[in-house]
Amino acid sequence: MQEIFSAQDEYGPILVWESEGMRTLSFGGPDAQSSWHKSEPHVPQLEYVRAMLLVLLFNTPKHTLTLGLGAGTLNSCLHAGVAGLKQQVVELRPAVMEAAQRYFQLPQGKRMQLHRADAFAFMRDYQGKKLDVIFSDLYNADDAEGEQFSAGFLDNCRRQLKAGGWLVLNCWDCHQSDEFMAQLHTRFCDVRSCLTSSGNWVVFAGTVAATTNAKALKDQEWSLSKQLGFSLQPYLSRLATH
Repeated sequence: MQEIFSAQDEYGPILVWESEGMRTLSFGGPDAQSSWHKSEPHVPQLEYVRAMLLVLLFNTPKHTLTLGLGAGTLNSCLHAGVAGLKQQVVELRPAVMEAAQRYFQLPQGKRMQLHRADAFAFMRDYQGKKLDVIFSDLYNADDAEGEQFSAGFLDNCRRQLKAGGWLVLNCWDCHQSDEFMAQLHTRFCDVRSCLTSSGNWVVFAGTVAATTNAKALKDQEWSLSKQLGFSLQPYLSRLATH
């Protein structure tokens, strides 16, 4: 494995490794932040990113906000797979933005707006148009940023979603708790989750209860998988309603 990019800021290292066409973004901890393959530039390689895209079964977004860029594999997939989608992305670390654009082919243009900002402050102060989907994937080298699970953050996200909008949170299995689920149910009408084999616990919280039945979801999954270029079936089969 060859190191092809290295940077350091006040939060630690930012590294990009490459081996046989696979590139990996690391913050110096034990887990890869993102993985990307040259042969499939728009297909997320990590399970949790694929699982997050299950939200497209419940919402065909026109305007999304992503908190935490990483290598931008989620955003590249959305850019290629959802026609006309406008994305805003918030990232605190300039070198992460640089790496995503230089080494992971993050799309640039009017449909992809990057903000250099603290995600929690950004959500407190956001004055833009209401959003269809908010993706929250805020991690440091060792763990998820704990403020993602706070009442204040959930309130700020709920406030900025349209009717029918969804919040998607990438968590770890260990973040499951009765207290957190209660906070979600207080603010959202539809709460679901997908536990991946890698231990990521992806939470979906909708402002309106989805009415699609299981058969219709399977039919939509087949069509959406074809559209995105990979199968969502393994993640739909793990989707639980709370």
